Amino acid sequence: MAEMHSSEEPGGYAVAAHQIQSSLEGIREQVAQMNITLTALCYPCPRGWEHFEESCYFFSRSQKTWEASVAACQNLKAQLVIINSEAEERFLQAWEVRNKKRTWIGLSDQHHEGSWHWVDGTPLQLSFWNEGEPNNISEEDCAEYFVDGWNDSLCHLEKACICEKASSPCQPL
Repeated sequence: MAEMHSSEEPGGYAVAAHQIQSSLEGIREQVAQMNITLTALCYPCPRGWEHFEESCYFFSRSQKTWEASVAACQNLKAQLVIINSEAEERFLQAWEVRNKKRTWIGLSDQHHEGSWHWVDGTPLQLSFWNEGEPNNISEEDCAEYFVDGWNDSLCHLEKACICEKASSPCQPL
C-alpha cells in the first residue's frame, strides 16, 4: 500500500514516469549495443568459404572428376566457379599460388569441341588460358586452374574444385 500512496502524492506520477523513461532508454541503449555486436558477428559467407566482392568461394580439399565436382558444388547450393573479371582471376590466382593445387573451374567444351561454355550455359568471353592452351590433347574437354592460368584437361581425372555462390547480407558464424 505504501507504494500506491507514494505515487498518489503530488509529483509522484512524474517521478514514476521519469524512472520508467530512464529504464526504457537504458533498454534501448542495450538493444542498440546488441545489434552492433550481432552485426560484427555477421559474415557474408558460410563458415569455411572465402569472400570476394559479391561472391563466396569454397576451395575443396577432396578430389573428384569434373562432373562429380559439378554435383558437389550443386550439393552446396553453389556452382563450379565462373570467372567474370580480371579482379576475380587475380583473387583465385593468389589462392592457387598459396596452395599449388590443380582445380576444376566451371568451364568445358564437352558438348561441342572448341565451343567453351560455363556451367550456367553462358559462352566464354573473357579467358585466362596458359600459353598454347586449350590444345585438346587426347580429348581434353574440361578446364582446370593451375598457378598462372587455365589448362584444358581430361574430365575424368580427379582434381580439387572451386565452388562459387552469391554472398548474402549476413550468415551466422
